[in-house]
Amino acid sequence: MKNQSVISNIDWITILIYMCLVVMGWMNIYSASLPVEETSFFDISQTYGRQILFIILTIPLIFILLSVDAKIFEKYAVIFYGLGILSLMGLFVLGKTIKGQTNWYQFGGFGMQPSEFVKTTTALFLAKVVSDSQMNLSNFRSQIIALAILGFPILLIMMQPDAGSALIFIAIVFVLFREGLPGWYLWTGFISIALFILSLIVEPVFLTIFTLIVMLIHYFFNRSIKRNPVVYAVIFVAITGFIFSVDYVYENVLEPHQKDRINVLIGEDIDMQKEGYNLNQSMIAIGSGGWLGKGYLEGTQTKGGFVPEQHTDYIFTTVGEEWGFAGSATVITLFVILFLRIIYLAENQKTKFSRIYGYCVATYLFIHFFVNITMLIKLFPTIGVPLPFFSYGGSSLWAFTILLFIFLKLDANKVNEW
Repeated sequence: MKNQSVISNIDWITILIYMCLVVMGWMNIYSASLPVEETSFFDISQTYGRQILFIILTIPLIFILLSVDAKIFEKYAVIFYGLGILSLMGLFVLGKTIKGQTNWYQFGGFGMQPSEFVKTTTALFLAKVVSDSQMNLSNFRSQIIALAILGFPILLIMMQPDAGSALIFIAIVFVLFREGLPGWYLWTGFISIALFILSLIVEPVFLTIFTLIVMLIHYFFNRSIKRNPVVYAVIFVAITGFIFSVDYVYENVLEPHQKDRINVLIGEDIDMQKEGYNLNQSMIAIGSGGWLGKGYLEGTQTKGGFVPEQHTDYIFTTVGEEWGFAGSATVITLFVILFLRIIYLAENQKTKFSRIYGYCVATYLFIHFFVNITMLIKLFPTIGVPLPFFSYGGSSLWAFTILLFIFLKLDANKVNEW
């Protein structure tokens, strides 16, 4: 009876979109990694062959997730979170260092990136804690608890170091904002990022003067708030200190590759054969597709191997080149429908736990999608963030599948949560 209940109540629209994205993702991986000599689709010595194996293994994984009692995810959330934290800590002892980052476990010819799975365990535990009747995110103590749950995995991931994965976790602050976290947290984050970028473009003195003018206008003309000159003075001093510290942080704290990525974003002089090569080639590939693309398996940039790591972080360049604007718009539309569908389902949950977890799922998927697409067209710094269900890799595919289908299980179980 329980299995019948799950089948009848599960959201098949979301599953259909999931299946479309996975299939389309594999098609592009196949095109991006097709060897000169034809081999079997199931040749695991090839990237596309291994991806088919990963896809096949998601089938029993999905059945397991939909078969277990939905209450397990909430009841044992703290255990899942603890195991996730241990998996991150274990990297410092057993992890393999690749390109300066120790964020993978290696098992023979296969690897596993634990941070991908910790996104789910963190979402479950955060949903469990925030949904507690004694938690109120307008209260400072509750804020500290919620932010600490997010902060612990972020700290461990930054130590690897893996800024891209850490950014994904930080985005969950949007979920906390939905649940009552004061808006000044978000504004502080946005303003800090904006000031950091502007401080690299504009002279600090001029930026400080501009900040002072804005704050004076806000102080004298905003009569709807209680104006305290001491508070304004403290904020101005803090902002000024931040502005004048950016240059030191940029020169002495950031790694060379991080500075290169920022230089690409702000338009500094860069060598297109070195630090700007990946971005330049991805933009050429996407732009060359035109309206309808060059045709499946006909991409010259793809065939020539001009775009590095095209089957992973740069997989969307294959879509742009071979499927053109029409194909790219179709893929983007599918993702947008998926995000909106998850948000719709989250809003209709019967429990706060399921709603918060649903919003975490939507946020994780959206921020991956947004960063991956925008970094290919020079609207965001280049960081290693896979495109959900599209980019090659067992860790990302299984992690996104687990993340999504736990929510679908919770959603299918909502009829029993009255």
